[in-house]
Amino acid sequence: MADILDELQWRGLIAQHSDIDELRKALNEGSISFYCGFDPTAASLHHGHLVAVKMMRHLQMAGHRPIVLVGGATGLIGDPRPKGERSLNTRETVAQWTQALRDQLESLLDFEGPNAAITVNNLDWTQGMNTIDFLRDLGKHFRMGTMLSKDIVARRLQSDEGISFTEFSYQILQANDYLELYRRYGCTLELGGNDQWGNIVGGMDLIRKVEGTNVHVLTNQLITKSDGTKFGKTEGGAVWLNPQMLSPYKFYQFWLNTADADVIRMLKVFTFLSREEIEKLEVEVAERPHARQAQRVLADEVTTWVHGAEATARVKDASSVLFGKKDPQEVDADTLRDAVAELPSVEASLGTSVQDVLVSLGFEKGRGAARRTIASGGVAINNVKITDEERALEASDVLGSSLILVRKGRKNMAVIRLI
Repeated sequence: MADILDELQWRGLIAQHSDIDELRKALNEGSISFYCGFDPTAASLHHGHLVAVKMMRHLQMAGHRPIVLVGGATGLIGDPRPKGERSLNTRETVAQWTQALRDQLESLLDFEGPNAAITVNNLDWTQGMNTIDFLRDLGKHFRMGTMLSKDIVARRLQSDEGISFTEFSYQILQANDYLELYRRYGCTLELGGNDQWGNIVGGMDLIRKVEGTNVHVLTNQLITKSDGTKFGKTEGGAVWLNPQMLSPYKFYQFWLNTADADVIRMLKVFTFLSREEIEKLEVEVAERPHARQAQRVLADEVTTWVHGAEATARVKDASSVLFGKKDPQEVDADTLRDAVAELPSVEASLGTSVQDVLVSLGFEKGRGAARRTIASGGVAINNVKITDEERALEASDVLGSSLILVRKGRKNMAVIRLI
């Protein structure tokens, strides 16, 4: 088997690490337990979290055991942001979000087999700790100079708002998580985003001071585009994994719209395709960029991983409708609605003439022109050509409960939304 660190490095996943030779030795000598933490600061994970999860899955496939930590305790506090204090969410909200993230994460890793993943909640060991225990058993191992020098803390201290003791204490709570998982499960590696480096090192140092043991840390790259800007966000906001917050159709389109300059890197980071498969797609991008084959594979792979093969198939069916290649009656209503959301639209009622619809949409300047276009076979309702000049909207045209698709020629397509 290829060295797992070399594989992660080739995929562009590794940013910083503790002693790399010792870490490599530990990973090659046998199965280890490792963890990554996810705080419930929203009702869903987003695509950025997939980088850490992907690293976890690669390590799991190499024979190591993942521990998925959902921060029911740290989510009540919130790690310091570069600008301004976080708004504290209610305990009920954090509990709901904790369960939501737990459900998502349990669908992305393997929870069966000899190195099956396990899920833990740091509220289980944090909520019973009193202030004296926190100060005596944990606080005494942290030096103020070190804590104040953390990059994010230093920046906040220089800001007008400063930083509260609540957020300042976050790094101690996260360090304690690593200590607890070391004691409970023999966990010897913590993963996290590169922006968490200071907090992650704190846990490694705490274990060394308290237990006299050297453990490891490893951070993943924060993914950016070729121009250095952040890789993320749709027009509607974050690229959520929750299908109620971002539909599978829009999720698929986000990946499909990846630039040629970025798509090979994204295939390495976000898919499990082999080097050979990715290298073939790299040739495709160079020789036939207009085909966008690499983008299609990327969208297929990530959407299937997150939402499942059936959702991916529905999304592709909906896309086929837009290109006139599939009967829209065969596509489920919700996916079709997402697919046509950005198309021009007009409101009309059953019985409205197609001539009037074409004029209202601006596809024709008047009824006479609309009549001639219909008679010549230039108009389709739900991808079926019509030639009856007096054709009106009928109940049998309705898709789902309220949509009808109208197309003029190949390029002009719109949605009729029934009143």
